[in-house]
Amino acid sequence: MLSTRKNTAEAAPPRSHPPRTRAGAAIAAEVNFRSVQHAYGRTPSLRGIDLDVAPGEVVCLLGPSGCGKSTLLRLTAGLDDLVSGHIVINGREVSGPRYTLPPERRGVGLMFQDYALFPHLNILENVMFGLRGLAREDAEREARNALARVGLETYWKDYPHALSGGEQQRVALARAIVPRPSVLLMDEPFSGLDKRLRDSVREETMSVLRETRATSILVTHDPEEAMRMADRIVLMRAGRIVQAGTSHDLYHTPIDLQVARFFSEINVVASVIENGMAVTPVGRFPAPGLRTGAAANVCIRQQGISLTPQHPAQGGAAEAGFAARIVSRRFLGEVDVVELAAEGLDQTLTARVRGLRAGGPGMEVRASIMPADVLVFAANEG
Repeated sequence: MLSTRKNTAEAAPPRSHPPRTRAGAAIAAEVNFRSVQHAYGRTPSLRGIDLDVAPGEVVCLLGPSGCGKSTLLRLTAGLDDLVSGHIVINGREVSGPRYTLPPERRGVGLMFQDYALFPHLNILENVMFGLRGLAREDAEREARNALARVGLETYWKDYPHALSGGEQQRVALARAIVPRPSVLLMDEPFSGLDKRLRDSVREETMSVLRETRATSILVTHDPEEAMRMADRIVLMRAGRIVQAGTSHDLYHTPIDLQVARFFSEINVVASVIENGMAVTPVGRFPAPGLRTGAAANVCIRQQGISLTPQHPAQGGAAEAGFAARIVSRRFLGEVDVVELAAEGLDQTLTARVRGLRAGGPGMEVRASIMPADVLVFAANEG
């Protein structure tokens, strides 16, 4: 039985690991999804997925819990059967309405959230598990090379319970890449790690992925993780693909309000369009494509609001922006989170600012909004 126990060694001081070697290259495969549908009982989980993943591409399936991203990964691995549609790997259909190729014949590697290491096998034996078709001597050599790539070759005799969470994840990565799969599937592989370890293990994993050149599909609910790792992000919602593109595409040109909220913390201000501009008490913003009189939502990213002390004696051009009053201020280390009250707004605005030297509740300030941090959507979008 696979162990899913969380390891208490996670918080132990990090051990020094030997220098990494390079990973062996794989022959990357193209993966195609055509009208893929799936259901759990009578509840649809995927509603017609069409997607092409290029050879060697790193794609992140991103979305909230229950959106269907892990289901799509399981279908790709052959762990579940689809209802309709087709999944093709390197020109060969591996899943269809009447045919499912077994997982072990698909040339895919798997990494799971709980590492899925065998507690009764040592580290070397865990990595060798996927090489049962090789002679033992050859399998041991390949497994040792994979462990060397993740810096754990000196721990080959240890058992999983003796390793920290980050080390266990490296073992899982070594086991996934040692058969040199053409496709590597990863289901929330870093969510069990604390932030300190998560960043370092992610970077090491990306280095291995680039070296092996395996086509990689990663499931995550963390937008920052997707932006750090993916060549392309596929954002899912309720079993459908909402938007796909680079991190730059999804951040700067989200298709609707919900996508914008997924990638940044925003203030939403109701507006009415006048001659191509969204008019609000805190400014007028371009709204191309929206007709005069239409209701709109103006989305202002929190980091797009800057604050300066209010100087009543000044006037004219120096008084750019709008007058506001600080309602609350919370220090978060790198930034201050400031709640603002502005004239004409029933709601407060939240700003994330750096270098605010003074100012507490009740202080009058001048607020300015960076145009690049403003998005305008029709009121019925998202």
